[in-house]
Amino acid sequence: MKNKVLKKLTVIMVLSALIVGAWSVINDKRSEESEKVEDVIELTWYQLGEKQKDTDIVLEKVNDYLAGKIGVKLDIVNVEGADYTKKMHVVINTGSKWDLCFSSSWANDYLQNADKGAFLALDDLVQNTEMYEKIDSRFWEAARVQGKIYGVPSEKELGNMQMWVFTKEYVDKYEIPYEELHTLEDLEPWLKVIRENEPDVIPLYITKDYTAPTYMDKIEDPIGIEYGDETLTVKNVFETERMKNTLKTMRKYYKAGYINKDAATASDDKTQKRFVTKGDGQPYAELIWGKELGYEVVVSPIMKTSITNISARGALTAVNAQSEHPDKAVELLNLINTDVYLRNLLNYGIEGIHWEKVEVSDEEAKKVEGKPYIYDTKVKLIKDKFRNYSVHYWVQGGLFNTYVLENEPIDKWATFKEFNDASEEASSFGFDFNLEPVSSQVAGFRYILDEFGKALYTGSVDPDEYLPKLLEKLDDAGVQKVIDEMQRQVDVWKEGR
Repeated sequence: MKNKVLKKLTVIMVLSALIVGAWSVINDKRSEESEKVEDVIELTWYQLGEKQKDTDIVLEKVNDYLAGKIGVKLDIVNVEGADYTKKMHVVINTGSKWDLCFSSSWANDYLQNADKGAFLALDDLVQNTEMYEKIDSRFWEAARVQGKIYGVPSEKELGNMQMWVFTKEYVDKYEIPYEELHTLEDLEPWLKVIRENEPDVIPLYITKDYTAPTYMDKIEDPIGIEYGDETLTVKNVFETERMKNTLKTMRKYYKAGYINKDAATASDDKTQKRFVTKGDGQPYAELIWGKELGYEVVVSPIMKTSITNISARGALTAVNAQSEHPDKAVELLNLINTDVYLRNLLNYGIEGIHWEKVEVSDEEAKKVEGKPYIYDTKVKLIKDKFRNYSVHYWVQGGLFNTYVLENEPIDKWATFKEFNDASEEASSFGFDFNLEPVSSQVAGFRYILDEFGKALYTGSVDPDEYLPKLLEKLDDAGVQKVIDEMQRQVDVWKEGR
């Protein structure tokens, strides 16, 4: 009897020990999991662009990946393009909590925010990263303000590529040598052909956003330095002979009926038949424009591509100077710009839901053998699904580690690289204008340019009558003082280069 009781007691004690041990293991695991959750740092990232229907499910997938990779969770705040600059002005100036934001030369002004201390200097954090080695050094040069880097550039096209965009149907029909047409004047005989033979087609279709071909780095519109001017002489673009002649040509075309009559006020109507229009693009831009218009287009460059601070600052991601986790913010950006899986997840959404892989044929792969940025897969967007997640591809990181679409050449990014390598730095590249001494004068320029610029650029008014009025108003606003101050700063910069 005693033996049986002892045996039962022994069994109970062993079971108790096992249960206690099991609970101990479970609690340890729960503790570890709890610590892991607590170790994941949330970063708030303001991005330009409307929130997509499927943003949340994509972000969930992104965050699962980031938690395991670098212990980070993202909170992305999307702001529509038209409201972005205004919204970020409020966010930055009210001390709201955020870690990263999109910035550029044209939205959420990079130079101004870096100058006033809103963005963190990143030199010590980026210089030993893989992305610092991979991204073209000229992007990093443009990212410097007063010698310091305040943002991580999205590697894409470096220069501003002004081009004529021709409707292929009319190019083929009239055997137009479009590749030989570069200057505004080169278009004239073919505008005449279209005007006389295609009554439903606008020969030169332009809108209120059109700017006539400009052979100048407009550092502070309308003031800058002409491309190729090694003397670095600061000028008002409207006082250059080239612009004066351009405005006269535009007026001539307008009076001849080559330009749409509502050009100064029109928004782009993609249903409007046109022979040629002007675009600012990059390699293979014709594929994008053709898709938007619904028919094939071909392009010809207007001038050599020049690299300016404005063009090279087309897209950057900055870190808040007050961020509690700047090291993690930079670690995140490094991962995005070097991790192919993560970059494509952010760019295209979830494989199998928004897109699927298309294998590159052996024949196509063989043709591009040895070129950089070649991947063994392309992207096929899934009909009716990809629109639920369609983001600006340049907002979140560089382009060169994204897959190309199935209708694009497999060496698209290699061609971008060649384009960047061939682009020439403007003589003013690297110069930043401190407008503080003349800020009140510069503030008045925008109103004057809005009053006269669109009408003059589109040929809607006679430049012999209206250009002197524009110049007089600019003089009254203090344009010469701004020219003199910019020239003084340029001379100092030139000496210290």
